[in-house]
Amino acid sequence: MDLDMIIEKRRSVRSYTSFVPSDRDIEKLVVAAGAAPSAGNLKARKTFVIRSRSKKMQDIIEVLHQEWVSEAPFLLLFCADTKAIEKYGDRGRDLYCIQDASIAATFAMLRATDIGLATCWVGAFDEEGISKAFGLPSHLRPVSILVVGYEK
Repeated sequence: MDLDMIIEKRRSVRSYTSFVPSDRDIEKLVVAAGAAPSAGNLKARKTFVIRSRSKKMQDIIEVLHQEWVSEAPFLLLFCADTKAIEKYGDRGRDLYCIQDASIAATFAMLRATDIGLATCWVGAFDEEGISKAFGLPSHLRPVSILVVGYEK
């Protein structure tokens, strides 16, 4: 699929089948996220795969208060790494690593569309609650959650 078609086809989906994408397809999204540009090429972001039926998925769903998320076979959690961006000072911590995580999520989202997966970007959440539910260290700040699966 060419980029114009991917952009045209991509939309937010909130209803998923029970079919689970292959590990290879999940890996393609993680690889795409890793290929995203970053400030100073520091890659001041982390991407986590959260599979359905896992304790972490259930904890995150409780924090999100968005029950539809439980239909998805997996989530990608994108975090800004404030420690990795320290050389850029306050601007790096407050902006660059947030941008890095957002661009990575965008690359993963577009790749998902390219391989036939549906997504929904979730940015409205209790940041502290997600950090606690996932057990994130203090230098990782959750920026977005990409809900991924096959559209119902």
